Amino acid sequence: MMALLTAPVAVLVALSCPIPPATAAPEPGGGAADPPNPSPPYIDHTQWAQWQGRSSLRVFPSPAGRAASRIAATMALADEAWAEVLAASPDADTAGMRAQFLCHWEFAELAQPGKISWNLEPWRPVVDDAEMVASGCNPGGPEESF
Repeated sequence: MMALLTAPVAVLVALSCPIPPATAAPEPGGGAADPPNPSPPYIDHTQWAQWQGRSSLRVFPSPAGRAASRIAATMALADEAWAEVLAASPDADTAGMRAQFLCHWEFAELAQPGKISWNLEPWRPVVDDAEMVASGCNPGGPEESF
């Protein structure tokens, strides 16, 4: 996930672009409504694996999960997806694994669209958001190879 390093740059570029002036809202029934959020389930399944003798939880997002993760400001959807992860793999309920999941939720489909699984490791340290993004959602060591 080292490609995630480009995500903050993309955000800065987007934020530095001028915002066009607001226009009048369309008349009710006269304009296209925002498309609805994708419906759950957001997680297809999870699977514990071993990588270099260490545990890794492979989270396989569903097509709806991938689509939902690309929508800006979807913390409620991310929370729902995380609840699905915990329902499938209760041992994942740690602060560090949740932080890794949220990092993948926000950036994985931007940096590596269609990546087979979002991999979370209980042995990775809890870090601040800046270090999490700088590490490509993999603080404390390289990304696993599966």
